[in-house]
Amino acid sequence: MEFRVEDVEDGATVIAPQGRLTMTSAGELKALVDRSVSRGRPMVVVDLAETTFMDSSGLGALVGGLRATRTAGGDLRIARPTPQVVTVLELTTMDRVLQPRTSVEEALRAG
Repeated sequence: MEFRVEDVEDGATVIAPQGRLTMTSAGELKALVDRSVSRGRPMVVVDLAETTFMDSSGLGALVGGLRATRTAGGDLRIARPTPQVVTVLELTTMDRVLQPRTSVEEALRAG
């Protein structure tokens, strides 16, 4: 799995996982979120448009990142999830907490 990371407006960071977000890559996602927070950028958008698969470890990394960002006064939001990722979110009812947004821009504006 690869991750694209981009610092954007208003101190936010966009992280885009590409491929399968599973036990083997979840730790790296959490580390990237933690790094963003430690750099004073606690607003993180995870762009899931190229995430072809997510399991419970990937979901756990998102939840852990959500905790870290909120503790630092920010937030973690998700954008453009693929159908498989939406299914995982809906089955676990995490779509109520991590409400999917249709674009990165919409996620940045949400509040």
